[in-house]
Amino acid sequence: MKLLYQTHSPYARKVLVAAHELGLQHRIEVVHHDTSPTRRNDEVFALNPLGKVPVLVDDDGPALFDSSVICEYLDSLHHGRKLIPAEHVARFRALRRQALASGMADAGIAARWEAERRPEGSRWPPMLQGQQDKLAAACDLLEQEIVEAPAAETLPDIGEIALATTLSWIAFRHVYPFAEGRPRLRAWYARFSQRASMRSTTLSGDTRD
Repeated sequence: MKLLYQTHSPYARKVLVAAHELGLQHRIEVVHHDTSPTRRNDEVFALNPLGKVPVLVDDDGPALFDSSVICEYLDSLHHGRKLIPAEHVARFRALRRQALASGMADAGIAARWEAERRPEGSRWPPMLQGQQDKLAAACDLLEQEIVEAPAAETLPDIGEIALATTLSWIAFRHVYPFAEGRPRLRAWYARFSQRASMRSTTLSGDTRD
């Protein structure tokens, strides 16, 4: 399998962390691709009409895109405990947290556009504040709901992976101080960040528009 990847994408990192947790990383060739809404990458567009990574290319079918779809595909390739639990309550708890994490990443990216990526004269402070409000509300909810991070020998679920990789990107880009005043979330993230899958997939690089 080949994974079109970007070293500073929270969505791409989610896929790679999932692959490491499942023990599938050795079956995947990771190929970095710079992508941006303002710079077309023809190789990525040829596989994903949205022009985004991650994209997973396998011989078994068409290229897969969207991190959630790719993670579910990887979860189908092994016979052990699943990232997406089968049990009803656990399944929808994990999927709900994955959706929350994806929304946080979307809000963080939108906030970063307004804070630094958009030309200064075109920035809209109310939009920046609105996105930061979403991040604050999401982090407040997590502070109430979060439980202890899984032990190193326990497979996390997809919601935990999505949350950890999203928070790592928020910290990497200094988008929002999610740990301030939230000791439970801060402790959860600190513990999850020590997992081998996280230490093997650190974020790096800058966006090129």
